Amino acid sequence: MNRKREMLRLIRVLQQTARMAFQSEWTGSGASDAASLCVDRHNRILSRLRELDPDLSTVFEPLGQDSSLTAAAIACRQLASYYEEEFGWPSRWRQAYETACDPTAFREFWKKSARDLQDLGEYMRECAGEWSRRRRAKAAAPGEPSA
Repeated sequence: MNRKREMLRLIRVLQQTARMAFQSEWTGSGASDAASLCVDRHNRILSRLRELDPDLSTVFEPLGQDSSLTAAAIACRQLASYYEEEFGWPSRWRQAYETACDPTAFREFWKKSARDLQDLGEYMRECAGEWSRRRRAKAAAPGEPSA
């Protein structure tokens, strides 16, 4: 496999690991084994990327084995973002955005609705803990019919 293709695959795994780690941490379902898996995955990918790109070792360090899911997610995202320009993600996103929606219409929508969307996001973050608590309580209740 050529270098660039392998690097792209490793970076996609980093992005997926970051998403899963944040989701697991956010929902409260993050067990220590999940954190350990994400940290190990980050460190293995970092090691391989260092072999493929020696300049990387001056920027990123391996995570400690006792790192949290949040730390693993952040580290994975930062490592993946290091290669954004090289692999052209910003231009691909810009192209998709320009193809999929009219920039003028989107700007107008954003001017009128940005605060509402921000309020919705804040409300969802505030409620996430309660939703997660209820879900865990429901799962722990024996003999309860599931909906």
